Amino acid sequence: MSRVLCQQCQRPEKACICAFTVPIDNHIPIIVLQHPSEVKQSKGTVSLLQQSLVNCEVIVGEIFADSDTLRQRLIQYAETIVLLYPSEQALTLNFPGLNSTGNNQSEDIARKLSEIKCIIILDGTWKKAYRMFMSNPCLHHINHIVLPQGITSLYEIRKTKKDHALSSLEACCHALARLENEPEKYQSLLKSFVKFNQFQQSFSQHND
Repeated sequence: MSRVLCQQCQRPEKACICAFTVPIDNHIPIIVLQHPSEVKQSKGTVSLLQQSLVNCEVIVGEIFADSDTLRQRLIQYAETIVLLYPSEQALTLNFPGLNSTGNNQSEDIARKLSEIKCIIILDGTWKKAYRMFMSNPCLHHINHIVLPQGITSLYEIRKTKKDHALSSLEACCHALARLENEPEKYQSLLKSFVKFNQFQQSFSQHND
């Protein structure tokens, strides 16, 4: 007998995460490029993110050369679309007016950050995200941003050996908070994310 799925989050009803969604009207749209292995990952955070953010698109795949949606967004936003990825040329994303050392940002960096109108996020393990980045040259030719170090992750149900690693939901919330200069706006979703962690942990405990 097939399991009954929630029509909203597409998870079994007993594992439904809809109670943890927090509707947020993000001014800067998000595009998530999601590795296929993450689609049915119960510990993944993109489903909760997509249901919470008003402006969030998810494109599943590994190579996006044939993605009409991504191509259209790259054309639509042109110089104002960025990739959240720790490349060597990535601009550190602090709250407006501050750089990573707490000093005033250069006018050039501040201008580039203020012009961002859309963010692309890679959803996958670090190794898979790296492969996705390397396999898609279109992502090399846009500006990159990275969050400052020192942000503590709330993601307890999925561990990584990568220092300063954040879940896709956390990275997105912190990036939007800084770019929109509204640090409190995304706190409700981050607090709900803690409950999401506890909910997922309860399933693990039952299965032990």
